[in-house]
Amino acid sequence: MRKKVIAGNWKMYKTQAEASEFLLNFLSTLEDTPEDREIVLCVPFTDLGILSKSLHGSRVQLGAQNVHWEEQGAYTGEISGPMLTEIGVRYAIVGHSERRQYFNETDETVNLRLKAAQRYGLTPILCVGESKQQRDAGETESLIIHQLAKGLIDVDQNNLIIAYEPIWAIGTGDTCESTEANRVIGLIRSQLTNPDVPIQYGGSVKANNIDEIMAQPEIDGALVGGASLEPDSFARIVNYQ
Repeated sequence: MRKKVIAGNWKMYKTQAEASEFLLNFLSTLEDTPEDREIVLCVPFTDLGILSKSLHGSRVQLGAQNVHWEEQGAYTGEISGPMLTEIGVRYAIVGHSERRQYFNETDETVNLRLKAAQRYGLTPILCVGESKQQRDAGETESLIIHQLAKGLIDVDQNNLIIAYEPIWAIGTGDTCESTEANRVIGLIRSQLTNPDVPIQYGGSVKANNIDEIMAQPEIDGALVGGASLEPDSFARIVNYQ
Protein backbone atom coordinates (compact mmCIF):
# COMPACT_ATOMS: atom_id res chain seq x y z
CA MET A 1 0.00 0.00 0.00
CA ARG A 2 1.36 3.41 -0.99
CA LYS A 3 1.28 5.93 1.84
CA LYS A 4 -1.14 8.88 1.60
CA VAL A 5 0.65 12.14 2.43
CA ILE A 6 -1.03 15.53 2.76
CA ALA A 7 1.53 18.30 3.23
CA GLY A 8 0.95 22.00 3.77
CA ASN A 9 3.54 24.42 2.41
CA TRP A 10 3.20 27.74 4.26
CA LYS A 11 5.85 29.39 2.07
CA MET A 12 6.82 32.79 3.58
CA TYR A 13 3.73 33.18 5.77
CA LYS A 14 3.02 33.12 9.52
CA THR A 15 4.92 34.49 12.48
CA GLN A 16 5.37 32.25 15.50
CA ALA A 17 2.28 33.75 17.12
CA GLU A 18 0.23 33.10 13.99
CA ALA A 19 1.56 29.55 13.74
CA SER A 20 0.55 28.83 17.33
CA GLU A 21 -2.92 30.23 16.72
CA PHE A 22 -3.28 28.02 13.64
CA LEU A 23 -2.49 24.89 15.67
CA LEU A 24 -5.03 25.77 18.35
CA ASN A 25 -7.76 25.56 15.73
CA PHE A 26 -6.30 22.79 13.56
CA LEU A 27 -5.26 19.94 15.83
CA SER A 28 -8.78 19.37 17.16
CA THR A 29 -10.00 18.62 13.63
CA LEU A 30 -7.88 15.47 13.35
CA GLU A 31 -9.70 13.24 15.83
CA ASP A 32 -11.44 11.25 13.09
CA THR A 33 -8.72 11.46 10.42
CA PRO A 34 -7.87 7.94 9.15
CA GLU A 35 -4.66 6.58 10.62
CA ASP A 36 -3.18 5.75 7.22
CA ARG A 37 -2.82 9.43 6.27
CA GLU A 38 0.44 11.25 6.98
CA ILE A 39 -0.06 14.94 7.72
CA VAL A 40 2.91 17.30 7.32
CA LEU A 41 3.33 21.04 7.88
CA CYS A 42 6.27 22.58 5.99
CA VAL A 43 6.75 25.94 7.64
CA PRO A 44 9.23 28.86 7.64
CA PHE A 45 12.44 28.22 9.57
CA THR A 46 11.47 30.63 12.36
CA ASP A 47 8.33 28.57 13.07
CA LEU A 48 10.03 25.17 13.26
CA GLY A 49 11.14 25.37 16.90
CA ILE A 50 7.81 26.40 18.37
CA LEU A 51 5.85 23.97 16.21
CA SER A 52 8.18 21.13 17.13
CA LYS A 53 7.21 21.60 20.78
CA SER A 54 3.52 22.05 20.01
CA LEU A 55 3.24 19.07 17.66
CA HIS A 56 5.04 16.60 19.91
CA GLY A 57 2.80 13.55 20.30
CA SER A 58 0.29 14.76 17.71
CA ARG A 59 -0.70 13.34 14.33
CA VAL A 60 1.17 16.09 12.49
CA GLN A 61 4.78 15.77 11.30
CA LEU A 62 7.06 18.75 10.83
CA GLY A 63 8.68 19.68 7.53
CA ALA A 64 11.13 22.33 6.34
CA GLN A 65 10.94 24.15 3.01
CA ASN A 66 14.56 23.57 2.03
CA VAL A 67 17.81 21.93 3.18
CA HIS A 68 21.42 22.55 2.19
CA TRP A 69 23.71 19.80 0.88
CA GLU A 70 26.52 20.40 3.39
CA GLU A 71 26.49 19.62 7.11
CA GLN A 72 27.99 23.04 7.92
CA GLY A 73 29.99 25.77 6.26
CA ALA A 74 30.09 29.31 4.90
CA TYR A 75 26.62 29.27 3.32
CA THR A 76 24.91 32.41 4.60
CA GLY A 77 21.15 32.09 4.72
CA GLU A 78 21.11 28.29 4.34
CA ILE A 79 20.21 25.54 6.82
CA SER A 80 21.62 22.04 7.22
CA GLY A 81 20.11 18.63 7.80
CA PRO A 82 21.45 18.23 11.36
CA MET A 83 20.04 21.65 12.30
CA LEU A 84 16.62 20.44 11.18
CA THR A 85 16.62 16.95 12.65
CA GLU A 86 17.85 18.29 16.01
CA ILE A 87 14.48 20.03 16.48
CA GLY A 88 12.33 17.15 15.26
CA VAL A 89 11.92 17.99 11.57
CA ARG A 90 11.21 14.85 9.50
CA TYR A 91 10.50 16.15 5.99
CA ALA A 92 12.00 18.75 3.68
CA ILE A 93 10.68 20.17 0.40
CA VAL A 94 13.38 20.12 -2.27
CA GLY A 95 13.31 21.75 -5.69
CA HIS A 96 10.07 23.69 -5.39
CA SER A 97 9.42 25.70 -8.56
CA GLU A 98 9.73 28.95 -6.62
CA ARG A 99 13.22 27.92 -5.51
CA ARG A 100 14.09 27.02 -9.10
CA GLN A 101 12.60 30.25 -10.47
CA TYR A 102 13.73 32.86 -7.92
CA PHE A 103 16.86 31.33 -6.40
CA ASN A 104 18.48 29.63 -9.38
CA GLU A 105 18.05 26.05 -8.20
CA THR A 106 19.17 23.58 -10.85
CA ASP A 107 18.55 19.86 -11.25
CA GLU A 108 22.12 19.39 -9.99
CA THR A 109 21.65 21.36 -6.75
CA VAL A 110 18.27 19.68 -6.25
CA ASN A 111 20.01 16.32 -6.46
CA LEU A 112 22.61 17.41 -3.89
CA ARG A 113 19.87 18.58 -1.52
CA LEU A 114 17.90 15.35 -1.94
CA LYS A 115 20.89 13.21 -1.04
CA ALA A 116 21.76 15.43 1.92
CA ALA A 117 18.19 15.26 3.25
CA GLN A 118 18.34 11.47 3.19
CA ARG A 119 21.87 11.37 4.60
CA TYR A 120 20.75 13.28 7.69
CA GLY A 121 17.53 11.36 8.29
CA LEU A 122 14.97 13.53 6.50
CA THR A 123 12.43 12.41 3.92
CA PRO A 124 12.64 14.80 0.95
CA ILE A 125 9.60 15.92 -1.04
CA LEU A 126 10.93 16.40 -4.57
CA CYS A 127 8.94 18.88 -6.67
CA VAL A 128 8.78 18.56 -10.45
CA GLY A 129 6.57 20.27 -13.00
CA GLU A 130 6.33 22.33 -16.15
CA SER A 131 5.58 25.98 -16.89
CA LYS A 132 2.66 27.14 -19.04
CA GLN A 133 5.08 27.88 -21.88
CA GLN A 134 6.57 24.38 -21.66
CA ARG A 135 3.13 22.75 -21.57
CA ASP A 136 1.91 24.75 -24.54
CA ALA A 137 5.01 23.68 -26.45
CA GLY A 138 4.27 20.01 -25.76
CA GLU A 139 7.32 19.62 -23.52
CA THR A 140 5.62 18.41 -20.32
CA GLU A 141 6.64 14.77 -20.57
CA SER A 142 10.21 15.32 -21.74
CA LEU A 143 10.83 18.00 -19.11
CA ILE A 144 9.57 15.88 -16.22
CA ILE A 145 11.49 12.82 -17.39
CA HIS A 146 14.62 15.02 -17.53
CA GLN A 147 13.99 16.48 -14.05
CA LEU A 148 13.61 12.99 -12.60
CA ALA A 149 16.64 11.57 -14.41
CA LYS A 150 18.89 14.39 -13.17
CA GLY A 151 17.32 14.82 -9.73
CA LEU A 152 17.21 11.18 -8.66
CA ILE A 153 20.82 10.17 -9.35
CA ASP A 154 21.98 8.07 -6.34
CA VAL A 155 18.79 8.93 -4.41
CA ASP A 156 17.20 6.24 -2.22
CA GLN A 157 13.68 5.77 -3.58
CA ASN A 158 12.65 3.96 -0.40
CA ASN A 159 12.80 7.28 1.46
CA LEU A 160 11.24 9.74 -0.95
CA ILE A 161 8.07 11.61 -1.83
CA ILE A 162 7.52 13.27 -5.19
CA ALA A 163 5.14 16.17 -5.81
CA TYR A 164 3.92 16.93 -9.32
CA GLU A 165 3.36 20.68 -9.36
CA PRO A 166 2.49 22.17 -12.76
CA ILE A 167 3.93 25.66 -12.33
CA TRP A 168 1.05 27.24 -14.24
CA ALA A 169 -1.38 25.98 -11.58
CA ILE A 170 0.49 27.18 -8.48
CA GLY A 171 -1.32 30.05 -6.79
CA THR A 172 -3.22 30.88 -9.96
CA GLY A 173 -6.51 29.21 -9.12
CA ASP A 174 -6.05 27.30 -12.39
CA THR A 175 -6.02 23.69 -11.22
CA CYS A 176 -4.78 20.96 -13.51
CA GLU A 177 -7.67 18.64 -14.42
CA SER A 178 -7.56 15.71 -12.02
CA THR A 179 -7.48 13.16 -14.83
CA GLU A 180 -4.54 15.00 -16.44
CA ALA A 181 -2.71 15.19 -13.10
CA ASN A 182 -3.33 11.47 -12.73
CA ARG A 183 -1.87 10.84 -16.20
CA VAL A 184 1.30 12.81 -15.52
CA ILE A 185 1.74 11.20 -12.12
CA GLY A 186 1.42 7.81 -13.81
CA LEU A 187 4.22 8.91 -16.15
CA ILE A 188 6.34 9.89 -13.14
CA ARG A 189 5.74 6.51 -11.53
CA SER A 190 6.82 4.75 -14.73
CA GLN A 191 10.23 6.42 -14.40
CA LEU A 192 10.87 5.12 -10.87
CA THR A 193 12.58 1.94 -9.72
CA ASN A 194 10.27 1.86 -6.68
CA PRO A 195 6.60 2.01 -7.75
CA ASP A 196 5.51 2.56 -4.14
CA VAL A 197 7.00 6.07 -3.86
CA PRO A 198 4.11 8.33 -2.78
CA ILE A 199 3.41 10.91 -5.49
CA GLN A 200 1.43 14.02 -4.59
CA TYR A 201 -0.35 16.58 -6.72
CA GLY A 202 0.20 20.28 -5.97
CA GLY A 203 -1.22 23.37 -7.63
CA SER A 204 -4.28 25.27 -6.40
CA VAL A 205 -5.45 22.35 -4.26
CA LYS A 206 -8.50 23.48 -2.31
CA ALA A 207 -11.22 22.12 -0.06
CA ASN A 208 -13.64 22.03 -2.99
CA ASN A 209 -11.46 19.92 -5.32
CA ILE A 210 -9.53 17.61 -2.96
CA ASP A 211 -12.07 14.77 -3.11
CA GLU A 212 -11.87 14.60 -6.90
CA ILE A 213 -8.07 14.80 -6.84
CA MET A 214 -7.72 12.02 -4.27
CA ALA A 215 -10.17 9.78 -6.15
CA GLN A 216 -7.58 9.39 -8.92
CA PRO A 217 -5.76 6.04 -8.67
CA GLU A 218 -2.21 7.31 -9.21
CA ILE A 219 -2.41 10.28 -6.80
CA ASP A 220 -1.18 9.58 -3.26
CA GLY A 221 -1.66 12.96 -1.62
CA ALA A 222 -1.34 16.69 -2.05
CA LEU A 223 1.18 19.45 -1.52
CA VAL A 224 -1.02 22.35 -0.51
CA GLY A 225 -0.06 26.03 -0.64
CA GLY A 226 -2.52 28.81 0.13
CA ALA A 227 -5.29 26.51 1.33
CA SER A 228 -3.00 25.18 4.09
CA LEU A 229 -2.83 28.61 5.74
CA GLU A 230 -6.38 28.46 7.11
CA PRO A 231 -7.11 25.74 9.69
CA ASP A 232 -10.63 25.01 8.38
CA SER A 233 -9.67 24.65 4.73
CA PHE A 234 -6.60 22.55 5.48
CA ALA A 235 -8.64 20.36 7.84
CA ARG A 236 -11.15 19.71 5.06
CA ILE A 237 -8.29 18.76 2.72
CA VAL A 238 -6.69 16.44 5.28
CA ASN A 239 -10.10 14.85 5.92
CA TYR A 240 -10.88 14.34 2.24
CA GLN A 241 -13.72 11.92 1.48
